[in-house]
Amino acid sequence: MLKKFVAIMLAVAALPAIAAEESISLPEPELQGGKPLMEAITARKTSREFSAKRIEPQDLSNILYAAWGISHDDKRTIPTARNLQKMNVYAVVDGGIWRYDGKQNILIRTGEAEDIIPALAKQDFVLEAPLTLIFTGEPDDHDYMAMHAGSAYQNVALYCASRGLNNVVRGLIDYEKADEVLGLEGEKVIITQTIGWPYM
Repeated sequence: MLKKFVAIMLAVAALPAIAAEESISLPEPELQGGKPLMEAITARKTSREFSAKRIEPQDLSNILYAAWGISHDDKRTIPTARNLQKMNVYAVVDGGIWRYDGKQNILIRTGEAEDIIPALAKQDFVLEAPLTLIFTGEPDDHDYMAMHAGSAYQNVALYCASRGLNNVVRGLIDYEKADEVLGLEGEKVIITQTIGWPYM
């Protein structure tokens, strides 16, 4: 596992300068195309095998839009109880930890991937995957945050099925360490989702 971790860190260091920016603008999400809904539902599956092939900005934008974007009338692409919208989505990608701002369609850098990967990589395959999403929310008496995260990762899973990407929803992480690295106050990590291309 250590050898894989070192190899991934070396690969990350060689990525383009995107990882050096404090914030980056994403391409506009693609709102047309892909498989019809029923085909995507039928094709949706969990996979724990990922190549190290990079997730390009357009796919990253589409994934994050599906998870937590703004679709119309200042509404999210997922339903939220009482329209609370009390959730955040972080992307561990291209050597950084980035918080997604769906209203501006940008990523805001909040940390270094190497700081959180040990908390996420209790399963070796995570070390090879190019993208992990982290869903965070505010605890409440009705567990709304878990429902919101479930809606978000299902949207992402359907996009992955349409696009030919592999994905797996993962709870086997070090939650306390992840909360600490993200610097969460009043929130906590709910669940994660690892995404990447299959081996060709």
